[in-house]
Amino acid sequence: MSDMTVSAPMTARNGHTSLLEPDTLLKKRRRNEAWFKALGLGAVLTGLLFLVILLGSIIYNGLPAFTQTYVTIPVALPEATLDKTGNRNASEMRKVSTFGYKPLIEKGLVDALAANGIQTSFEDSGDLADLLSDGAASHVRDQVLSNPDLVGKTVEFDLLASSRVDGYFKGRVDRASVERGMVLTPEHLDIADSLEERGMVERKFNLDFITGSDASDNRPEEAGVGVSLLGSLFMILVVIVLAVPIGVGAAIYLEEFAPQNKFTDLIEVNISNLAAVPSIVFGILGLAAFIQFANLPQSAPLVGGLVLTLMSLPQIIIPARAALKAVPPSIRQAALGIGASRNQMVFQHVLPLAMPGILTGVIISLAQALGETAPLLLIGMVGYIASNYPDGFLDGFVSPNSALPAQIYEWSKRADPAFYERAWGGIIVLLVFMLTINILAVILRRRFERRW
Repeated sequence: MSDMTVSAPMTARNGHTSLLEPDTLLKKRRRNEAWFKALGLGAVLTGLLFLVILLGSIIYNGLPAFTQTYVTIPVALPEATLDKTGNRNASEMRKVSTFGYKPLIEKGLVDALAANGIQTSFEDSGDLADLLSDGAASHVRDQVLSNPDLVGKTVEFDLLASSRVDGYFKGRVDRASVERGMVLTPEHLDIADSLEERGMVERKFNLDFITGSDASDNRPEEAGVGVSLLGSLFMILVVIVLAVPIGVGAAIYLEEFAPQNKFTDLIEVNISNLAAVPSIVFGILGLAAFIQFANLPQSAPLVGGLVLTLMSLPQIIIPARAALKAVPPSIRQAALGIGASRNQMVFQHVLPLAMPGILTGVIISLAQALGETAPLLLIGMVGYIASNYPDGFLDGFVSPNSALPAQIYEWSKRADPAFYERAWGGIIVLLVFMLTINILAVILRRRFERRW
């Protein structure tokens, strides 16, 4: 009797009379759960869509930079012009500058057109040579100096086409834009098409883009990322050598040894504030402290690495402290309980367990440092064009150089579309470089990972 009197009001209040049918509140909860799952899935798919669009645009715009158009030209190398003594002495042959090779290339191009029955209205062979890169003469000269036996022969050289001709074959340049421009004419494109029909034009993998250096505005087809990529590597080495041990050491001290007082609290607050400071502020600090006060060389990877070290320290200290704090206190108590000193407890028990989390912070900080551009602008790593590799390992830290992100920024400002293409290609190289560093860091993280 009492059970019926208790259940009757509940049944009337809930409006639910059967255990086999879900009540209204349960239906509402399930409906809300379904909506939440749908919204979460939609957010994930939206993020993946934007990622695919971003990567697709990078690959679509950047892949053409990894190929280059070459024109095969037979060039006569007369001994009377290139080696008047006839001794094949390299020091004597170096006296002939690139200006001495240009007429030979122009004559070779004219003869090649005549031999293949290609008509042209150009009276000046210099106008016809606009089909080729301005660095073609330098390429032929380097080949002759490396092999003096070529003198006196007619040799076929694969010479770089000009950036406009290369863009024409890649679809980046059309005839309408050529008619509006001042560099080429539609007749140049007709000649290029005729050369392609006769097998004298070929697109090859552009190894010089990977290994080469930056080029001037009149030779965009020769621009490469090799030297600037090496500059980024030297800067990252400085960050690894300085920021990682200092950051991890500071995190260990603050988390395990530092007394809890106002001074420690002040340090922790300042570290958190430094993590939110814009990166360009660190560039101003580096300009004042390292270049103007310490008189370190401007545009040097050493200075860039020091600036990035200052910027990376908070990004390493904060995750490292969180990783140390995540280690259970029972491990510390057990280590101390069996007679271990505080140093032994930290370095033999706590630190190995926190190493995966510490490496995660290191990975993030290195990736951020590798892609930074703003602080490098203020220390001159954009205004200098490095045309040669450093002479040695130590020279690589102090010789003026650029960095890959700064190089990409510089290319994006230039007028020639070939530099725009190379900027996208540089982004691909930068992403591959960052991915390689992340993979190595993940491997190290798996290597040091311990479970408890």
